Amino acid sequence: MTSAALFDVSGRVGLITGAAAGLGFAMAEALSENGARVVLFDQDATQLSKSVSDFQISGGEVMGIAGDVTQADAMSAAVERTLERFGRLDIVIANAGISDPDRAMLHETSHEGWQRVVDVNLNGVFNTCHAALKPMMAQRSGKIITVASMWGLVGAAGLQPRPAYSATKGAVVNLTREMAVEYAAFGIQINALCPGFFHTTGRPRNAVQAAEFEAYTPMGRIAEPSEIKGSVLYLASSASDFVTGTTLVIDGGVVAR
Repeated sequence: MTSAALFDVSGRVGLITGAAAGLGFAMAEALSENGARVVLFDQDATQLSKSVSDFQISGGEVMGIAGDVTQADAMSAAVERTLERFGRLDIVIANAGISDPDRAMLHETSHEGWQRVVDVNLNGVFNTCHAALKPMMAQRSGKIITVASMWGLVGAAGLQPRPAYSATKGAVVNLTREMAVEYAAFGIQINALCPGFFHTTGRPRNAVQAAEFEAYTPMGRIAEPSEIKGSVLYLASSASDFVTGTTLVIDGGVVAR
């Protein structure tokens, strides 16, 4: 197989959560631009509709599904709709996530805020993978990419306290390892992406925060969403067929500090 063919995902079907905007949208673009049919899943129905239209204008084969990753039934239904429309499911990117609403140290974090982050960042990944693994096992093939964070590998408190986010993203990293071992014999590769600071809607919040992010990153800048595409394509394609249970860090050097 040529090196170009290794990264070709033509004809494959990918489902991406949190895909209406930001990194999720860029991840979906990476798959679509290289031949995949994509399903965008997001709770923001308005933005989702716009994003689906953008894909259609560019010629991509796409379907949008509005729903909440914290609802197991919604994820199961999304997988069923994907199978009904495209007949298979080859790539799943569990990307949906939120940060700590309280932006506070642990003793100041509300129980409600903590639980909300756990529900989205950890239970949402569980719900997504739980629904996707059954058809992948039947196919005896599949690629699952969980989206953790550099803060799942090191503490975020050096810059700002984010206890729930750090805890859930660390859990996603190890859940990924666990699933990778469990499903390796079924031809399914499961790996985690750990992004650093990226420009997305509302992030960074202002010029002061942007300067903090830039100063904290050894490369001295914040990444653009398009810079996630190569890593996603690698983990979604045959280029990573012997890679499972690993974490791919895209953070401009933060974890290596």
